[in-house]
Amino acid sequence: MTSTIENELAWIRAHMPRLRRVLDDLPDLTDVRLACSVHLEIKMVPLFEGLLSRGAKLFLTTCNPATVRDEVVALLRERGAEVEASFAMSPSQYDLAIRQALDWQPTHLIEMGADLTTALHQRGDAKSQVRAALEGTGSGVSRLAQVTLRYPVFNYDDLPIKEGLHNRFMVGLTTWQAFFDRTRLTLHGRQVLVIGYGSVGRGVADSARAFGGTVMIAERDPARAMEAAYAGWRVLPLEEAIAEADVIITATGASRIIRAEHLPLLRDGAFLLNVGHRADEIDVDALRANPHEEVLPFIEAIRIGGRTIHLFAGGSMANLTAGKGDSLNSFDLTVALLAAGAGHLVKNGESQSPGMHLLPRQVWEPYLT
Repeated sequence: MTSTIENELAWIRAHMPRLRRVLDDLPDLTDVRLACSVHLEIKMVPLFEGLLSRGAKLFLTTCNPATVRDEVVALLRERGAEVEASFAMSPSQYDLAIRQALDWQPTHLIEMGADLTTALHQRGDAKSQVRAALEGTGSGVSRLAQVTLRYPVFNYDDLPIKEGLHNRFMVGLTTWQAFFDRTRLTLHGRQVLVIGYGSVGRGVADSARAFGGTVMIAERDPARAMEAAYAGWRVLPLEEAIAEADVIITATGASRIIRAEHLPLLRDGAFLLNVGHRADEIDVDALRANPHEEVLPFIEAIRIGGRTIHLFAGGSMANLTAGKGDSLNSFDLTVALLAAGAGHLVKNGESQSPGMHLLPRQVWEPYLT
């Protein structure tokens, strides 16, 4: 690895004191075979280094091909992890990596999006050795609610500290930072539509207003829509709001929120962004069925009926695909929770009953101070 990436890693490690504390407290992991489907970006490296140093064997793949950094993949292989991932890998390559991870016979899983657990249960692998798993996204938790789980899965996405810090504040802030940097535009004088009023959507809306945008909300859940209205937002039906918006951002964790039938409603010059975990909240195939070209890195211009629509970051997670994601001081807590969850899987988690469990408070609370 070049000195540049090593210098960056040294800076990252120096600003992750909570993660260091958690790693120091981890048990011996010599008998652990841990398969992970996560974002393979540089801020994750100290976690994997720490797990390897405790004796764990790692098989790593991505949860989103658009957020893979190939130089990080190479570095992790040097550190001793098995890694099957590459930037913009095809769907067939991704599916193969998931199968390879399960064929590797892991004992524990860490996931963002539940692809490993879903695939394992679909193929009914009677020889599976998986004893417990950790899930870190709302979309993954929702998927697993439809699965009769054969082992305990611990949800750390809904922890109040993660939901209240990362989901509520960091995603919105870093998304707009990436947007400003890549487009060289601001939100001043622009109508911004936020689709989805969960914790991520709330943060995206607050940040958009703070940065000068005029914000609308589209939310299909009546309770959340009422909450948005009580918070002072203008709440509109999706089709009506789309026709008014200059910048549209999906924050739902669901598939195909912006579909082909919405394209004729889009204003000339409108931007489409996604901050949800799923890369298919925007129907990118329907967009790219029209003439299109990359006009700047991470910005595609799509010609539809005499109008130009701009797709940001290929419809993938905007803040991490086109930007750096969370600040180090914020991500330190997020990844420390992840490391604490990994320790819990091995020490106590695998003895829990099969099904979904919230990661216990006593596992992560000691590391808040």
